[in-house]
Amino acid sequence: MKDIKFLRLWDVYSPLLTPTQREMTDMFFNLDLTVSEIAEQKGISRQGASECLASARRQLEEYEQKLHLSRMLREGDMRLSLVLTKAGRWAEDFAARNPGFEGDVSELREILAADYSAEAEALCGNFDKEH
Repeated sequence: MKDIKFLRLWDVYSPLLTPTQREMTDMFFNLDLTVSEIAEQKGISRQGASECLASARRQLEEYEQKLHLSRMLREGDMRLSLVLTKAGRWAEDFAARNPGFEGDVSELREILAADYSAEAEALCGNFDKEH
C-alpha cells in the first residue's frame, strides 16, 4: 500500500506541485506505477524518478507545515464522525426509553445517514460564483 500520509498531502496540495511532479505523483498514486515503471515511461533513470517523488513529498510536507490544511480537514472529518456516532447512539437510547417516539427517531436516523454530497457541492458552487 502506498504511503497514506503522502497520499493525504497529495490530495490536498497536488495542484501546487510543478507539472512534472504532479504528473509523476499522479502516475504513482492513480496509475499505481512503481518508481521503475514511471522511470521507464518518462524515459529517465530510476534515480531521477525517485528523486522527483522525494522532492514532491518534501514540498507537500512543507506546504502542510505552513498551512495545516490536511490536518484541519482530517480533524473536521473526525469531529463530524464523532458527532454522527454520538447522535446515532443517543437516538438508539432515546428510542429504547421512549417507544412512542420511534417515528421521530427514525426521521433523525434518516437525517444522520443521508448523503449530503450533492447539496454541499451545490452550495460550494454557489459560493464560488458569488465570490
